Amino acid sequence: MKQTILDYIKNEYIDEDEADEVELDENTTLISSGIVDSFSMVSLKRFLEKKYSISIPDDQATPEAFNTVASIIQLVEKFKK
Repeated sequence: MKQTILDYIKNEYIDEDEADEVELDENTTLISSGIVDSFSMVSLKRFLEKKYSISIPDDQATPEAFNTVASIIQLVEKFKK
């Protein structure tokens, strides 16, 4: 799951020109570093819901929950059946 989410973020939100400069791992801050903004957070939420067949309530889709891949994994695990 970690690698799938990392790959999605790299492919969707990081420009090819910047890819070598951005170190991305499960603890990289995504929101506060500007990699993920409020618009991309919505598309990331949709990706996770489709990929893992879950529904994430809007009140759970907070910037804190989406700030690192580690916190995203915790969120997904919470809603997986």
